[in-house]
Amino acid sequence: MKHLILVRHGKSSWEYAVNDIDRPLKERGINDAFLVSNVLNEQNIEIDFSFSSPANRALHTAMIFLRQLNYDFYKFQVTSDLYDFSGESAISFIKNLDDKLNTILVFGHNYAFTHIANSLGNTYIDNVPTSGLVHLCFNQDSWSSITKGVTKQVLFPKQLRV
Repeated sequence: MKHLILVRHGKSSWEYAVNDIDRPLKERGINDAFLVSNVLNEQNIEIDFSFSSPANRALHTAMIFLRQLNYDFYKFQVTSDLYDFSGESAISFIKNLDDKLNTILVFGHNYAFTHIANSLGNTYIDNVPTSGLVHLCFNQDSWSSITKGVTKQVLFPKQLRV
């Protein structure tokens, strides 16, 4: 069985005159990433490998999550294939993963992650919000053969804010 956990980067700022790839997280993005990562941590899911887009906002979100999970950073990689907004490059990347990896955690962007969640999951999601997490399961042994799976969990910050 293959498990794909998608996390959209936290809320980012447009206040700075920087390239898109360099946009930082806002305070809300940091706080929301902590909220969602704490819940994920409580679930004790064994993650085989984690990947992130090279965008500052995705990397910062990944660092928050991975620290909260006490994750080994030697099982973490940054890949430009995830700096993708359509979802096509990200899906291609996922379908080419090593089949020894059963559960992966991926940090990236919208519209790509909403597209992937709806294309590969069985629950329609209007929009994966910033810091939103979608966990998809596939009854497959090979990443290259994943098609329609099961949406196991949807966890959005709005559900967790008090």
